[in-house]
Amino acid sequence: MNKKLKVIQLIDSLNPGGAEMMAVNIANGLAENGVESYLCATRLEGDLIAKINNDVGYLFLNKKTSLDIKAFIRLRKFIKKNQISVIHAHSSSYFIAVLIKLVYYNVKIIWHDHYGNSENLKDRNMFLLKIMSNLFNVVISVNQLLEKWAMHNLRVKKVYVLSNFADFNSDFQKVTFLKGVEGKRIICLANLREQKDHINLLNAFKNIQKKHPAWTLHLVGVDLKDNYSNEIKYFISECQLTNSIFLYGNCQDIPFILSQVSIGVLSSKSEGLPVALLEYGLAKLPVVVTDVGDCSNVVTDEVNGLVVPPNNSKQLEEAILKQIVHKNSAKIMGEKLFETVVSKFSKENYISKLIKIYN
Repeated sequence: MNKKLKVIQLIDSLNPGGAEMMAVNIANGLAENGVESYLCATRLEGDLIAKINNDVGYLFLNKKTSLDIKAFIRLRKFIKKNQISVIHAHSSSYFIAVLIKLVYYNVKIIWHDHYGNSENLKDRNMFLLKIMSNLFNVVISVNQLLEKWAMHNLRVKKVYVLSNFADFNSDFQKVTFLKGVEGKRIICLANLREQKDHINLLNAFKNIQKKHPAWTLHLVGVDLKDNYSNEIKYFISECQLTNSIFLYGNCQDIPFILSQVSIGVLSSKSEGLPVALLEYGLAKLPVVVTDVGDCSNVVTDEVNGLVVPPNNSKQLEEAILKQIVHKNSAKIMGEKLFETVVSKFSKENYISKLIKIYN
């Protein structure tokens, strides 16, 4: 318990995504542990606003540009009024945090790096970030690749790795009822973005469906209705899979959705540490994941799930088939993944470590 500690999470939007979900979960977890906790969405609100606990102070800036003076003044007043001592800035929200620090130098900035394309860090644009890192007190990285990058490239002395955690809210809503046959559903919980490489999964599932026609694939995640989204829908139509692959868009009742499926899959090209994988674990699902980011630090191949190379639909297909056919071993893997997530990626452990970093 630390009632004197006052912390605000800064995040660009509350649209569903890994970084956004973590910002909300952290704000809620801090409040549950006696910290005076606040959350500020700088640019956009979104569906995740419904997941913010009542005891978390909330501010929406409606920031229009990088140098929005009105938004800056509003945030400055909020921080002064509530005597906030720590700004926990997620991803690109570090910019306005640094502007605040130029006015209130005693405010600490914790920058949280959620960069999902950690396999391609050499291409990362870091000119402004490097300059502004002079005013960061601490950097938190979601995996070891990002930790090494920060230590090598940023002007900050303290860098910590804190792996993401997942949290199933106690209010178990039942809104989304999945199509298909019970016991024969596969899920991919990922926003429709190229990085998530749904096409890789669709190619694998196309062949799986020929061998096991009763099995269905369920894609849950934000649909940006862009070229990539159209590519996915075109593939499903062209391959005549409209009765086997279903898209649900963004859903808020994830625990209920996961209770209806038998296998969880992530087919990404790159990742940090996907919250979806930890959610699969909390649901005790047998999983198949690509070996990107810190996925293999959660899933040990053939122990608590199956790990395959990215960009390889054949190996992805074989691994999913293995989970379909060998149901007993798949069930055991799901239970072991649950044990891993609860012991190593729990909210309690995370918040305890985070409070120590703040102090």
